[in-house]
Amino acid sequence: MQSAIELAEQIEAMGAFRAAAIEVDAIPFDTAFRDACRQNSCGFYNRCWTCPPDAGEIDELIARVRAYRYAVAFQTVSSLEDSYDMEGMHAAAAAHNRLTLKIQDLLSTLAPESMVLGAGACGICKTCTKPDGLPCRFPDRAILSLEACGIDVSALAKRCGLRYINGKNTVTYFGIALYEARGPSRDQDGVSDG
Repeated sequence: MQSAIELAEQIEAMGAFRAAAIEVDAIPFDTAFRDACRQNSCGFYNRCWTCPPDAGEIDELIARVRAYRYAVAFQTVSSLEDSYDMEGMHAAAAAHNRLTLKIQDLLSTLAPESMVLGAGACGICKTCTKPDGLPCRFPDRAILSLEACGIDVSALAKRCGLRYINGKNTVTYFGIALYEARGPSRDQDGVSDG
């Protein structure tokens, strides 16, 4: 598998505005984001399989993220007509989700044990099956959000040297690619020494 810096460059070449490697231990978490989810300000609480409460317990999700060795945060930035351009925001979110899926596809071949987190509700399907009580259509492709996993996106951006706000009449979305699960150390041939 390539280095995190090389993966960041590849993610930028795939269409991210910027991407940056970050040590997993430096990813900022805050369990208070779960309280924000319960307030349902986005409208997806209990309405999307990858959103709380169905996303999983916050401490378990944080542990899942921390179980990886390497991470690359990425962002997309899209222009809006004005700060009330909801249609533009939705189109930008859909474009970000398409990029997130491309990154997920790339990592599934390079590092099958990887995990990619996106921005907000999953968005793979036009309408989630959760409100109808039906199982997820694509459980192997469904995308958890950074926030559902307790990641403080604003602090993450700052730690990565990425701008959280990228100018007037723009919207910025973030994601993160995590790969190589922690475990016994391995030598150059991939043989466990523990």
